[in-house]
Amino acid sequence: MRIGILGLGRIGAFHAETLSGLGAVESLVVADPFADAAKAAAERFGAEVADSPEALLAAGVDGLVIAAATDAHPALIRAGVAAGVPVFCEKPVARTMTEGVEVLRAVRGHGVPIQIGYNRRFDAGFAAARAAVRAGELGELHTVRCTTLDPAPPPAAYVAASGGIFRDCSVHDFDIIRWVTGREVTEVYAVGGNRGAGYIKAAGDADTTGAVLTLDDGTIAVVSNSRHNKRGYDVRMELHGFGDSIAVGLDDRLPLRSVEPGVSFPAGTPHDFFMDRFSEAYRAELTAFTEVVAGARPSPCTIEDALEAGWIAEACTLSLREHRPVTPAEVRGGDTTGA
Repeated sequence: MRIGILGLGRIGAFHAETLSGLGAVESLVVADPFADAAKAAAERFGAEVADSPEALLAAGVDGLVIAAATDAHPALIRAGVAAGVPVFCEKPVARTMTEGVEVLRAVRGHGVPIQIGYNRRFDAGFAAARAAVRAGELGELHTVRCTTLDPAPPPAAYVAASGGIFRDCSVHDFDIIRWVTGREVTEVYAVGGNRGAGYIKAAGDADTTGAVLTLDDGTIAVVSNSRHNKRGYDVRMELHGFGDSIAVGLDDRLPLRSVEPGVSFPAGTPHDFFMDRFSEAYRAELTAFTEVVAGARPSPCTIEDALEAGWIAEACTLSLREHRPVTPAEVRGGDTTGA
């Protein structure tokens, strides 16, 4: 098949490399506002260069991968759907939930599959955890713990445009909690602090946060996030049930140092970047997209899925600001489009 890629920045170039190595992909067509980025990708992967999104869609692509800036996502998703081309788009769907809901309303009913990029759904550990929960191996759940700790904060310009740590970072935890447990979040309470980079506080954001989520069956989920984890990139999940407990991310590259006498675990080189931690998940995610393009499977992460995680992030953002419990129902008001 022939895949188009819009946006050749860090993640777009990474996706181009991954796609070029998939057996189902015969050729790539790339486009980027910065001509040098598109030219470099074309030279590296033997891709064809289009000078605009319109030209790329007219080049006979079977599927479209959107890795452009967030502000461009809504228009590009709509353009792909209007052309009848299956779409993969990196999260988020749009910069605001209002825009995201508008995109969903615009594309719903067109019959064109859309996959949103939440790569943890394709990580072997998270997939095994979901299977264990669904098989009843843990019994009824009572506690879930999720951690995402970055080794260093992103640049100031990124932070200022990110929408905040809950929308940018924690949303991955919110999505994977829903996906693994199969439950919905009914209430959140969030706290945050700033002990590190001053520009994060200046942007009105927190650099370290904690959120307690109540799920619809009474399970308590605790989410911990930080922009400062010098030892490495730490992504984990614990699930505790009345029958057993399991963990994702508990491997020899876990960025923690044990101080227990005689304990050498973990002894490997810590993960230091999200592309390092999730390289295989990204490959599985894009492989899944080629199957969506081929009509062999439905989208494994729909716009509706992405919006549900987004509403949880909105609730946490409001909870932190107002120092009180908030329900996702409160922030979404009367809108049930994403349900």
